[in-house]
Amino acid sequence: MQKTWNAKPGEVERRWYLVDAEGKTLGRLATQIADTLRGKHKAEYTPHIDTGDFVVVVNAEKIAVTGNKLDDKMYHRHSGYPGGLRSRPLRDQLERRPTEVLRKAVKGMLPRNRLSRAQINKLKIYAGPEHPHEAQAPSELELKP
Repeated sequence: MQKTWNAKPGEVERRWYLVDAEGKTLGRLATQIADTLRGKHKAEYTPHIDTGDFVVVVNAEKIAVTGNKLDDKMYHRHSGYPGGLRSRPLRDQLERRPTEVLRKAVKGMLPRNRLSRAQINKLKIYAGPEHPHEAQAPSELELKP
């Protein structure tokens, strides 16, 4: 009888991927980024080990959404004080903090545990076309159409 193979944290080979978010749909892009961060595209994927890769996203401010989401989708935050709920539509959030829109979408697609907190740290998002990760030589992430 053969034992099931498990990935070990020290043996995981991490790659760097670059994604241009310009014109891409928010949710469809976020699912593919989340799968890459988790390592689900690899043969050695192990649910309880972080086998994922790094993802660098550029042009996050030019991400697309369908329908009336620019005005209908709301982002909430709470100060912790009574009556401290602040809400902002997606249109305003894209103007003020475009990187947080994509980060929040990807974070919601990761499991809620310690592992996901390590995985979200491998996501690097930039509003414009420049990024400081040329030294890692990120390759283009092939997105499903």
